[in-house]
Amino acid sequence: MSGPVRVLVVDDQALVREGLMTLLDAAPDITPVAAAADGEEAVTLAARHRPNVVLMDLRMPRLDGVEATRRIREAQPDTEIVVLTTHADEDSILDALRAGARGYLTKDAGIAEISRAVHAAAGHHALLDPVVQSRLIEAAGAARRPAPPPTLPDDLTPREAEVLSLIARGLSNGEIASTLVVSEATVKTHINHVFSKIGARDRAQAVHYAYTHGLAGNG
Repeated sequence: MSGPVRVLVVDDQALVREGLMTLLDAAPDITPVAAAADGEEAVTLAARHRPNVVLMDLRMPRLDGVEATRRIREAQPDTEIVVLTTHADEDSILDALRAGARGYLTKDAGIAEISRAVHAAAGHHALLDPVVQSRLIEAAGAARRPAPPPTLPDDLTPREAEVLSLIARGLSNGEIASTLVVSEATVKTHINHVFSKIGARDRAQAVHYAYTHGLAGNG
């Protein structure tokens, strides 16, 4: 995209809002355009300012961040959401991703990491906090899930389902290739097929799909 990334800050704590606005104003190629104190105000200001990215808290009065994310994404598909919250439990993460969040950070993140996530989201790429990624992987390992159904969803092949499960476990393309004893080119082909069949734009959405369809524990 051309020009600085226009960001709407959403947090119910005034000190946090003001601090983020100040930090983002000093960050390269980022322009904070407004700040909202709750989800209702976030939806209103997003419609007014049309930001590229919304930096969204989760637990807020009147309307929480998950529902605000869903409403903004439905009304403005080009506006991306990066969650910035103290909550890193599995339910919060999956609810936010399901609502359409592109990134997910905890409030331990520094301005450099927040800036990276904002720029990634503006380019329609996902960025998950390492803590968040670890929680998803731990949840996948701890969960006891039933065997996959005889007919896999969305015409996935058994090998594609296996690749999807390895993505959900946090493996890179190279690690998946080593696990399956195939080339990285073959892995990329499988991933392209998987993303096309399930309608995923990136790994975050693929992880969410794997969890909701009981495929995260396969492979």
